[in-house]
Amino acid sequence: MYPMSFLFFYFLFKKKYYFYNIFINRNMNILNGILTRRSIRKYTNDMIPQEKAEEIIKYGMYAPSARNCQPWHFILLNNKEVFLKIQEFQPHTKMLEYAQWGIVVCGDDQLAHTPEYWPVDCAAATENILLAAHGMGYGAVWLGIYPRPERVSAMKDLLGLPPHVHAFSIISVGCPDQQLPQPERFVPERIHLNNW
Repeated sequence: MYPMSFLFFYFLFKKKYYFYNIFINRNMNILNGILTRRSIRKYTNDMIPQEKAEEIIKYGMYAPSARNCQPWHFILLNNKEVFLKIQEFQPHTKMLEYAQWGIVVCGDDQLAHTPEYWPVDCAAATENILLAAHGMGYGAVWLGIYPRPERVSAMKDLLGLPPHVHAFSIISVGCPDQQLPQPERFVPERIHLNNW
């Protein structure tokens, strides 16, 4: 009778390619998603269920944050009248009219490590949401609110945010009606070793 530890390592050795494929393939899917994500502004009329939109937000909540404070809130929008009002103070949001969802990423002064950190934390959450939408087969684009004070103030009034909560970004999400090529963005000259 072999001891359990021996059987465990034997199984691990025999199945090494199985574990290799699980972890390497998963990693490659992530890397491919980063390279192929594009800002999608044209959408079909296909519906995205609310539970799928909430699943996208779930991935946003797994972003890194300073001291792991996770100082974010998310507001799901699907009201077309609200989308039109947003255009009054953020003119680059016309695609929201055709989106299934808008996701407003907000930072909370009271949850942040210090007030200076919530914009950085919310940027990480925003990127996670963009990648999650892409990975789930949807199209999305980052629409800026912060750091424009007039946009931050107008969004606070529109959505009734408390004084310590600030809108950082809106992510427009829909079923993509365009396919954009992958650009070449790698610039080796921007990499510096040890000093400038």
